[in-house]
Amino acid sequence: MQRIKKGDTVEVIAGSDKGARGEVLHVYPKEDRVVIERVNIVKKHQKPVSAGRQQVQPGIIEYEAPINLSNVMLVCSQCDKPTRVGYRVNEDGMKVRVCRACASDID
Repeated sequence: MQRIKKGDTVEVIAGSDKGARGEVLHVYPKEDRVVIERVNIVKKHQKPVSAGRQQVQPGIIEYEAPINLSNVMLVCSQCDKPTRVGYRVNEDGMKVRVCRACASDID
């Protein structure tokens, strides 16, 4: 079970975007990286290329680059603080993510 999933709100705790909050757009578990909405914006200079049927738009394109998973913390919806993630097994046997600060369920 992943500590951070797509759709979670996270806060950046290290790097140039420290303190920024955003929603997780993609999770790459093999590379330990996440893409966060409006965080780690990079520019890419792109040439016009016609690859088959599609035409690639030329110019300077801005997009969100992946950031290392160790540089983000999950924001608890109850206490609105960045927190570590714990786990608990419910009575029905389901494993649930738990906020370490306020002990409330995240899922």
